[in-house]
Amino acid sequence: MSEQWLPEKRYSVSVEVNGVQRTASVTARRSLVDFLREDLRLTGTHVGCDTTQCGCCTVLVDGQGVKSCTMLAGQADGCSITTIEGLGANGLHPVQVAFTECHALQCGFCTPGMIMAVTSLLKRHPQPTDEQILEGLAGNLCRCTGYANIIAAVRQAADAVAGSAA
Repeated sequence: MSEQWLPEKRYSVSVEVNGVQRTASVTARRSLVDFLREDLRLTGTHVGCDTTQCGCCTVLVDGQGVKSCTMLAGQADGCSITTIEGLGANGLHPVQVAFTECHALQCGFCTPGMIMAVTSLLKRHPQPTDEQILEGLAGNLCRCTGYANIIAAVRQAADAVAGSAA
């Protein structure tokens, strides 16, 4: 966004979402989460707080975990985005399997954001230490699980990803 965007003017945005090139017209104020949920109908990304506090809206932008409630759709122009729908497009991802097997979810509201945050964490730290796990989860809130099973799921997913890379 090198030019100054006007709030109500519409701008063309071209992004790759879950491996599919998408072009749309958005206003300068359109958040990435609203673009994904409302314009593209990818409702797996949840909206919790709209202030980056809860992490429910975490997606991968160019492989990095990003809270999509405070990123503008225009800022994603030219980027590759992966949502929870795209992560498991070819069968469950090891992080999704680990969350299921470790009972790392209860109500499920935080789960998509947690899974995307863990996926980003494992890209940065394939075998994370306990400190790295806690830091990687710090921006994502869960009100149900108490985190013990989520941490166990991170460890299991790390082992599974390491095992599949060997």
